[in-house]
Amino acid sequence: MARGFLLVLSGPSGVGKGTVSEALMEKNKDILFSTSVTTRTPRPNEVDGDNYFFVTKERFEEMVKNDELLEHAYVHTNYYGTPKEFVFNEIEKGEIVLLEIDVQGAIQIKEKYKEVVFVFLLPPTMDELRNRIVKRGTESEEDINTRFTNAFK
Repeated sequence: MARGFLLVLSGPSGVGKGTVSEALMEKNKDILFSTSVTTRTPRPNEVDGDNYFFVTKERFEEMVKNDELLEHAYVHTNYYGTPKEFVFNEIEKGEIVLLEIDVQGAIQIKEKYKEVVFVFLLPPTMDELRNRIVKRGTESEEDINTRFTNAFK
């Protein structure tokens, strides 16, 4: 059996990572999505274990301490990370594992691992990026400004 690989999809908040991930998985049933861990509050209609694993800050810190995460970052006032065991187990089975992560996490993976395919998404314009974040209707004005400002980093 062929060894699988890691596919990292990254870019700023609101750029369309979720939309591109869904399209990739729709066209290629061999791609497995890796659900991230976060300390952020679930948005309406998000399901724990499907969209994210929603955990407390204390549990997240424990996961970092126990080296349970492939990458982790503090993004937009919350912690995010990728459970390591799932990713490595699936790659060993020959699967393509898709990570939809922030730029900070992508950089960590790039520094640690060689056999990874990276895709970085850019918005058509920065004005359009802000519009997309606003149109989601899931963030406060402060969160919108934080996410938009972080896109320039």
